[in-house]
Amino acid sequence: MGRYILRRLLQMIPVFLGTTFLIYCLVYAVPGDPFAGKCGQRACPQSFINEMTEKYNLNDNIFVQYFKYLGNLLQGDFGSTFSGVPISQIISTSYPITIRLALLALFIEIVIGIAAGVLTGLGRKGFFDNLVLISTLLLISLPVFVTGFVLQYLLGVKWGVVNPTVSPKAPWNELIMPAFVLASLSLAYATRITRTSIVENRRADYVRTAVAKGLPQRRVIGVHLLRNSLIPVVTFFGTDFGALMGGAIVTEGIFNINGIGRQVYRAIQVKEGATVTGLVVVLVLVYLLMSLLVDVLYGLLDPRIRYE
Repeated sequence: MGRYILRRLLQMIPVFLGTTFLIYCLVYAVPGDPFAGKCGQRACPQSFINEMTEKYNLNDNIFVQYFKYLGNLLQGDFGSTFSGVPISQIISTSYPITIRLALLALFIEIVIGIAAGVLTGLGRKGFFDNLVLISTLLLISLPVFVTGFVLQYLLGVKWGVVNPTVSPKAPWNELIMPAFVLASLSLAYATRITRTSIVENRRADYVRTAVAKGLPQRRVIGVHLLRNSLIPVVTFFGTDFGALMGGAIVTEGIFNINGIGRQVYRAIQVKEGATVTGLVVVLVLVYLLMSLLVDVLYGLLDPRIRYE
């Protein structure tokens, strides 16, 4: 196990370099003047433009810029925005909010998605099965911003059940509705994956053997059937956590959440390549670590899987 984790950590290095370089190139290719609007209604003085160009290495080609950025990053320096704010400060204030939002969304997916998937998988063709299938189809069909606006208007504006927007500190209770909106699409997929896995594994030999041995139904479902059926679901949840954090731009915009999605959107608008790369670098690390965690969990769920 230790050698496997070490090998996976080493494999992450080229993946990390490749993804960060690709992100840096994409931001570099965004058209527009990075100093437009930085000096109010007037155009910025040439002396200011020269100073900023020198400070942020904008005269260098993309490769030199990237390797200078990477060198600073390895020393723990994420750089600063054009206004002088350290990017590490933005990360420390924005990421905790987005992590809370993503964790709540993931919790909703796990609880509702697995429960609905198991119940519909065990009781196929029933009323509840048809109801869940229609509900998940509706969630998949609706864009996230439509679901967000509808819930915000009904629950927040018309009925006053919750606050329509989130306060700057973003406490857990105010993030429940945005988390449900963020999780809505993945929740539908998680339910369908769980249902399909349960239906397929119900016909497996080890389940028939467990039933033939006279084991209680609760043990057959909880230990034998559910444990093996969760392997594809765990894979989905593991990769989805990073997707939830990266895909929170729309949800954070609707509910006025000062998270990482809004910061990335603002940085792309003003063409701050170092800011976008710094914020996404942390996101890439989350993706890679969640991928490693999922692979380790395979062995716990299915003892037949070996780490070689």
